[in-house]
Order: sequence, then C-alpha cells, then structure tokens
Amino acid sequence: MRDVQNQLDHRNIEIDKVGIRGLKYPIVVRDRRHGTQHTVATVNMYVSLPQEFKGTHMSRFIEILNEYRGDITLGSISGILESMKQRFRAQSAHLEMGFPYFVEKEAPVTRAPSLMEYGCCFLGSHRDNVDLRVGVEVPVTTLCPCSKEISRWGAHNQRGRVKVMVRFRHFFWIEDLIRLVESSASSEVYALLKRADERYVTEQAYQRPMFVEDVVREVALKLMADPNFTWFSVEVENFESIHNHNAYAFIERAMAEGPPSGHGGAPGGG
Repeated sequence: MRDVQNQLDHRNIEIDKVGIRGLKYPIVVRDRRHGTQHTVATVNMYVSLPQEFKGTHMSRFIEILNEYRGDITLGSISGILESMKQRFRAQSAHLEMGFPYFVEKEAPVTRAPSLMEYGCCFLGSHRDNVDLRVGVEVPVTTLCPCSKEISRWGAHNQRGRVKVMVRFRHFFWIEDLIRLVESSASSEVYALLKRADERYVTEQAYQRPMFVEDVVREVALKLMADPNFTWFSVEVENFESIHNHNAYAFIERAMAEGPPSGHGGAPGGG
C-alpha cells in the first residue's frame, strides 16, 4: 500500500510538534508509604516533523508505549523519548503524562484517615539533551487578610489551587512537594473532616490570613531554599467566594545550573 505520510511535501515548513493527545495508559509511580502506586495517566506524545514529510505515522506512538508496557515510570521517560526520535527520525520528541496521585491523609484532630487525590504530571523533552520536569496540583484554603481586617465578625475564605513545576538534580518524594505547598497556605484541604476537625481548620485559617500573593511567595521561598531544585514555576489561583472573578499569581525562577533532571533518580523512577 502507498505510504501517504512519507510522501514529499513542497511547502517547506517544519512542524514543531505533531502526535497524539488524550491517550489513557497505566503507569507506575514511586510511593513513599507503599513503595509504588499504580495509576492511569493521560498521555500526550509529540515529535517534530521535517519539512519534507507530508505526515507522521500515528500508530508508531502506540507501538512505542506498548514496548514499555509495565515499565512506564519517570525513570523510563528518557528511553521512550529516544525511541520516539529514532523511530520518527525526528529532531525532537516530547512526552507529557498527567495522572491522579493518592495520599492517605489523617484529619487534623480526630486522625480519621482518608485518601486525598492530587494532580501530578511528568513532562519530558529530548532534542540535544533530555529535560525532565515534575509537577503537582494541590488544593488549599486561604482566608482574606483584608476581609478579616475590615469585618466586625468573621472573614471570607476560599479554596485555592496551587500548581508547582520543578526541575531537579536528585530524587525527591512527590509527598514532600505536596507538603511544601500545603504548609504555605492558610489551611490544608482534607477529604474527610469530622466536626472537631472542621473547627480546627476554620480557626487555623482565621489565624493565618493570606492573599494569593502571600501563598505564591511562600512556596517560592521554600523552593529557592532547596538546592535540589534548579528551576521552578508556581501558579496560584483562588476561587473567590464573594467576587465574580478569581485571584491569580505566578512566579518562575531559575537557580544555579545543575546536571540534567533525573540523573540521580526521581519520583516514579523504577
């Protein structure tokens, strides 16, 4: 049969990324308490397409994933990216995996256990070198300092979402990055709270009012103080409870250069 994708294209325009998106696939992540955690990732895979080719062979992306079936971890991303470059004869390859990560978390007073879900992602790119990034999305609670200052009773609070992306030198636990974020807000968010826990969380938030600017700065300070991280971005969005808009803040910083991410092991490394 004719290979239409390999036919010449005469428009002389290279495509930066072409591939597949939204594929559900099982992966394995390192878990501090249980050793490993099996989860299902939403996978995006792209390669660059030279200007002379009309199209790419989408089935090859699935073939490559199937070759790594049962061993898709952060530690195997470098090999997957190299396979993509070679199989497609591409200058660059990109792999994105977003997945739910579950942590057993106790309520602050009653110690009632429950599973808390966090959004995580592994991002890998390979052109001349492999670049790996790890990201987490953590829900938090904030209480408005202005509202507390001007109100005779109470203060309005809201749930927020903190997204952190990091490049790193050596292994670290996803749980530690989550904990860093949770300790930077007015209060944590829990899956299960009894009445005594609700009182504790409410009062804790009231004693620690924070703007969205406060949260993003607190997270940034802690990341900058950790020599394991060579680059990070922090994005905080508060879903306002009394305004018809959300509050937003963002910080991105590059620290001292280090070896490429993942050389010392990483979350999800097999």
